[in-house]
Amino acid sequence: MNTRNIGPFAVSTIGLGCMNLSHAYGTPPSAEQGARVLLAALDAGVTLFDTAALYGFGANETLVGRVLKPHRRKFTLASKGGMAGVTGDDGAMRRVIDGRPEAIRRNCEDSLRRLQTDVIDLYYLHRWDKKVPIEDSVGAMARLVEQGKVRTLGLSEVSAATLRKAHAVHPITALQTEYSLWTRNPEIAVLDACRELGVAFVAFSPVARGFLCDALHDAATLDAKDIRSSMPRFNPEHYPRNLRLLPGYKALAAEARCTPAQLALAWLLHRGADIIPIPGTTSVDHLREDLGAADVRLDPGLLARLEAHINPQTVSGHRYGAQARSEVDTEEFAA
Repeated sequence: MNTRNIGPFAVSTIGLGCMNLSHAYGTPPSAEQGARVLLAALDAGVTLFDTAALYGFGANETLVGRVLKPHRRKFTLASKGGMAGVTGDDGAMRRVIDGRPEAIRRNCEDSLRRLQTDVIDLYYLHRWDKKVPIEDSVGAMARLVEQGKVRTLGLSEVSAATLRKAHAVHPITALQTEYSLWTRNPEIAVLDACRELGVAFVAFSPVARGFLCDALHDAATLDAKDIRSSMPRFNPEHYPRNLRLLPGYKALAAEARCTPAQLALAWLLHRGADIIPIPGTTSVDHLREDLGAADVRLDPGLLARLEAHINPQTVSGHRYGAQARSEVDTEEFAA
C-alpha cells in the first residue's frame, strides 16, 4: 500500500480504527474475531492502528496490545487519553472527560500497560476538557514526550483556534475528527489550520458510521447499545430523509466502478495527501473492501457531482445530540 505522512511516520494510506472491535456499535465481536481483523489488516499492509483508553473501557487497548505486540516494529500505534472509564461510588464505570495533568499521566500509564509497549507513537487528547486550559493539558502531554512515553502528540475534535493554542505549547502532529461526505465540518476552518501548521488530518467515521456502505436501511433495528441510536441523523425524523440520498450515491459508485464504501474513502483520499482515513470494521471481507479504495481514481466531474449530491445542505440532522455537541470543540454547520 502507498503511504502518507503523519509527522515523522510514513503510514499506510488507509489506517484501521480499532474502536468497533470493542465498543460503540452494539455487541462487539469475539476477541478471536477481533484478532483476525487486526492480523488481516497487518498482513494487508495497514501500518496505522488507532485505539483509545475509552474504547471498551480499556478492552480495546488490551486486545490491540495482546494481538499486535509481536509485530510492534511494523506499525505506528496511536491511542488517546483525557477521556476514559471511571468507576463511580456505585461501582458502575462511566465515561469521564478529564484533561487535568494528573489524569492524562494516569491515562497514559494505563494505556502503556494495556498496550504492552514502552512507547505510544501518536498520543491524542481525546476530548478537550473545557474546565482545563488546553495549554495545561498539552503541557502535561509534552512532558510525556520528554519522558519517552509517547513520541508525538495529537488532538481530537477541536477547533482551529484550539489547535493553534495547543501547537504553540508543543508541536501537534495530527488532528483527528469526523470527516466524510456527510460530515464536512473540518472544511470550515480546521483543514486550513492543519495545512498552515503542517498537521496531518486523520478522518474517523469516513464511511458515515456505515451509512455510506449502504448497509443500514432501517435504523429502528439498531441495538440499544449502538451509539447511532442517540445520533439525530439516525432518528425517525431525519433518517428517512437521508436514505433518499442513497440511490443517487450508489449510481455514482457504479459509475466509478467501486462499492459505496470505497467511493466514500476514495473521495477522502482525493481531498488531499495530508488526509488519512481510519475506517473501522469487524469483518475481514469489509476490511479488504475498504483497503481497495486506495486504488480507486475519481475524475473531477464525478467528484463535483458527488459533492453536490451529499453535503451539509442535503444531509438532515446534526451528527451528535445536544450533550455530545457540548463536549466537542469543533466548528459546526447548521443542521
